Amino acid sequence: MDLFDAIANRASVRAYAPADVSEEDLRQIVDAGRRAPSGANRQPLQFIAIAKRETLDALAAVQEAFASASAAVGIVADPNASRWWLEDASAAAQNMLLAITALGYASVWVEGTLLKREGEAKDLLGVPAEKRLVILLPIGKAPQPTPQADKKPLDEVMFREKYGLR
Repeated sequence: MDLFDAIANRASVRAYAPADVSEEDLRQIVDAGRRAPSGANRQPLQFIAIAKRETLDALAAVQEAFASASAAVGIVADPNASRWWLEDASAAAQNMLLAITALGYASVWVEGTLLKREGEAKDLLGVPAEKRLVILLPIGKAPQPTPQADKKPLDEVMFREKYGLR
């Protein structure tokens, strides 16, 4: 799947059909995150690749999408290493979401629920206290084709040269 197909086909999926996520695919997904831009090239991120069922089941207590996921990736940031750590994590997550889609899997960006239970999730994954567990991405196969959510028309959100000019 090419990049623009991955962008057009990416959808947020919260329940998954049973599937194997190979080690090679998991490494390719994390590599896509590693290659994302970072402010001043500080690279304040680290990634936790999760494939063991018991870890996924424990994470399901934080967010139910992990109950049926076949794998997951956690994005860990060091806020002391860069003031742009949140933007960097967001860029990495988007790269990984597109890689997940391109490889034929599905995912959803888990961040809001994580904010409320970050300490619990950090403990489960052994993340040091001084680091932030910013985003978790469950990975699996969509049980059925999932259309992308409705988006505003391009002509409604795109201006030319100045805000408001079409």
